[in-house]
Amino acid sequence: MAKVPVIEQCVVSHGLNQEIMIEGLADYLVRNVNLVFPHRHNFYHFVLFTAGSGSHTIDFEKFEIAPWQIYFMSPGQIHTWEFEGEMQGYVVNFHKDLFKNLLLRPDYLNTLSFFSGLVRDGVFEVAENDRELVVELLERIRNFEGEKDFVTSTLLYLFNLLNQQRVPSLSVESNAYNHTLLRNFLNLIEANFKSLHLPKEYAALLYITPNHLNALCKELLGQSAGEIIRDRVILEAKRLLVIKDYSVAEIAYDLNFNDNSYFTKFFKKVVGVTPEEFRKNK
Repeated sequence: MAKVPVIEQCVVSHGLNQEIMIEGLADYLVRNVNLVFPHRHNFYHFVLFTAGSGSHTIDFEKFEIAPWQIYFMSPGQIHTWEFEGEMQGYVVNFHKDLFKNLLLRPDYLNTLSFFSGLVRDGVFEVAENDRELVVELLERIRNFEGEKDFVTSTLLYLFNLLNQQRVPSLSVESNAYNHTLLRNFLNLIEANFKSLHLPKEYAALLYITPNHLNALCKELLGQSAGEIIRDRVILEAKRLLVIKDYSVAEIAYDLNFNDNSYFTKFFKKVVGVTPEEFRKNK
């Protein structure tokens, strides 16, 4: 079985700007006609569909394509697509360090809802009253692609516009606090999910009680804190399982499970099949 390859920015952006690339979806697909197998990126990536149909899968979650759907992906996520008919829209790829010297907050992208690491946050439909402006901004970026300062500032404006569609009004101070707390929790999971598996460990890092953390997660995400941590561990296990170089025992060790059998029971309870069966079906 072949491993899931990592696609480099220079491969899909051949002959184009290596820090940021924006291209019409139809032209992008002509250049990358063979890019239909499951793969990962080492860069940030988003696509806006304006016409066409089919499906795309991100980190093992499948989505049906509809006009004005947009999806965002962070480096490391696994995806593939199956398009039907004539596809129209925009593809944007940008280097993970594009904003490094521009922003005071190096973690800015992680504060955006669609780069949270939760797949369900990264796929949504652009609000009807913003569609014309979104296209206008993408066209501006495409027309001035060589002018980095203009491109990055315009891209940040686009992100802020789209993020406002995704985040409920934070005018009430308690809501702002809760959303910041949740974002910090998700960031902590991303940094520590291999070593910290318990809600109480994250609650301690956030200086709140486990009950407070659990109530917050249920209110804003509809899941318990433990389920959110568990899902991130399972996602990493799935990613490693489709990278065929790793044995199940190695994956269990990497994810800090005491033994292989306990990891297998944990995985089967959540996913419904054993790690070996999951790998065989992918």
